[in-house]
Amino acid sequence: MRVATGGPGKAAEFWARRGTIVLGGLTVASLAVLVVLGLFVSDPDYQQGDAVRLMYLHVPAAWIAYLAYGVTSLASALYLWKRTRSPAWDTLAGASAEIGVLFTGLTLVLGSLWGRPVWNVWWAWDARVVSTAVLFFLYLGYLALRRVPADPAVRARRSAIAALAAFVDVPVVHFSVEWWRTLHQKGSVFNRELNPTIQGNLAWALLSGVFAFTCLYLYLLERRYQLAVMEEAIEERALEAAIAERRAEADVPPVRVPS
Repeated sequence: MRVATGGPGKAAEFWARRGTIVLGGLTVASLAVLVVLGLFVSDPDYQQGDAVRLMYLHVPAAWIAYLAYGVTSLASALYLWKRTRSPAWDTLAGASAEIGVLFTGLTLVLGSLWGRPVWNVWWAWDARVVSTAVLFFLYLGYLALRRVPADPAVRARRSAIAALAAFVDVPVVHFSVEWWRTLHQKGSVFNRELNPTIQGNLAWALLSGVFAFTCLYLYLLERRYQLAVMEEAIEERALEAAIAERRAEADVPPVRVPS
């Protein structure tokens, strides 16, 4: 067995790389289990037929959107708090929000595919559908705000405030089926009565989907965070090089033109 050498930094990098490999393998394996349970083991629904299999993707995708925005909001709050303020929290918030937008878009697409055979329409002006679309565009705006040129500290602070403001829509999305009359059914697992209405192999397939998508989220978050760190390092080097170039130009003595 090869042991990492070169000090604590190298050892931490070695184990972090191993952890990423393990998480990636677990993600692939859990997605494979989801395919087997979702397509071959679980039974068709007595009302929706095979269309119910989209639930094993649609519900986990929505769960990951909640989780991603929750992490973004927590990281933003930790950045705004002076005792825990660190650029790392801002980087984590941005990385998680990007994944959240991806899974929110996936939720809308899968919901549309599911709604076609069940509701006979691709899009319904339903409270949960509309509030989810609003959530998607709110965090698109958040990501756009992060791209506006500004001092890094100023950009991080205003982005953190925007993230916390956008998160207000998350409970609206979740409780919309309780607050208004909608086409959506109420929660099959997390409902007001805390009485799951889904059982048997359908429940196992759904749980496997939630687990697989959670592993996928964690893997994507780790990869995106590391990429963001490298992007920031490149930006800092480019800025330092530009400053050094300007200083060098300022130190060059003026050229005298002979009369």
